[in-house]
Order: sequence, then C-alpha cells, then structure tokens
Amino acid sequence: MTLGSLATPAGALAVGTSLIAGGLLLHYLLRRPALTAGVRFQLLLGLAVFPFIAAVATTASGMQRTTERDFCGSCHVMGAHLADVNDSASPGLAARHSRNKLMGEHPCYTCHADYGMLGYPITKLTGMSHVYHYYIGGYRHWELPRFLDEVRIAKPFPNQNCQQCHSGTLSSFLNVREHAAASDAISAGTLSCASAGCHGVAHPFNKRPEEL
Repeated sequence: MTLGSLATPAGALAVGTSLIAGGLLLHYLLRRPALTAGVRFQLLLGLAVFPFIAAVATTASGMQRTTERDFCGSCHVMGAHLADVNDSASPGLAARHSRNKLMGEHPCYTCHADYGMLGYPITKLTGMSHVYHYYIGGYRHWELPRFLDEVRIAKPFPNQNCQQCHSGTLSSFLNVREHAAASDAISAGTLSCASAGCHGVAHPFNKRPEEL
C-alpha cells in the first residue's frame, strides 16, 4: 500500500482496522487477562473481524490503485507509453484522451477495461497475465526497443470501448459522411476507430511503419 492510497477511504479503513486489531492483540499478550466472555470477544475482534475488514479494504484500495496511470506505467517497458500519455504535445489518440479532465488519473483503465457486468473482474484477471509475462515470461529483462518491436496488444481494440463515450447513435456521429459509409464495419468491429485511416492509433510511437 502506497502513501497515496492511504488518502482513500478504503486505505484509511485498512490502516485503522489493522491498528485496532494489533492493539487488541498486544493488550492481551501484555496483560494476559482471564478468558472471560468479554476477553474472548476482544480476541474474536482482534483475530478475525478486524483483520477480515482490513483484508477486504486493502484489496479494494489495491484494486483502485491499479486503475491509475502511474501504476500502468510503473513497469519499465511501459514507461514510454506513460510518457506519451503525459506528453501535452503528443498527437496520439491516447494522449489526446488523457488531456481530457474527465479521464482524471485513469485514462489507461478507462479505455482498456472491458465493459459490461463482469468487466471489472475480467479486466483485472486478464491483467494478471501481464504480471506473469513481466516476471515469469522475461519482459522485465527486455530492452525497450525489443519490447516495442515484438509485443502487441493481446486482441484487437474493441470499438465498444470507444462507444461507451462516443455512442455512435447521436446525429453528431451519424451525420459524418465517413461514419455513415462505414457504419456496418464499425458495428461488426472489422474497422477500428483507433486505426490510421480513422482517428489514429493510440500509441503511434510503438507501431511499425506498415501499421500506421
């Protein structure tokens, strides 16, 4: 847990309940009172109730932390992506969206997360593959040029992610000639919104010439 996460309600709850649990157990170990009903209840709180609350709060705080852009760019192979996102002069699609204040500190998660009822847990489970590849698959030992040349997104970027904000049903979208002509391909996902022929790739610096 980072210092920043302590400012969140979940982080504060995790620290608070951990301290209470520790205090209850320390009191018992130092005083060694008789095991009355009240003492047993205190031990129940110190050994089970408060640690359980702390574990849940810590998990919630950690999950929230993984949606922040600085976390996404904390692996050295993702540093260039973070730099591009934070570059106010970058023309890339990701950088342009990140300059939108509505994105806050979560532009990576907002665009890459799978939507739907199970979108959050599925996104987090899929993200564990990144941890595997980084620590077990050897990415942590790769130089950045090799990473940018060999690694590509696991699956095509779905237009549905774009359409969570850009619905595709408003007149401002439908009245654009290019949108009307490609509506079937956009709906089918055979033409990506984030392509060179449309709104541009998200991170152009790591694309091969033939992908631009």
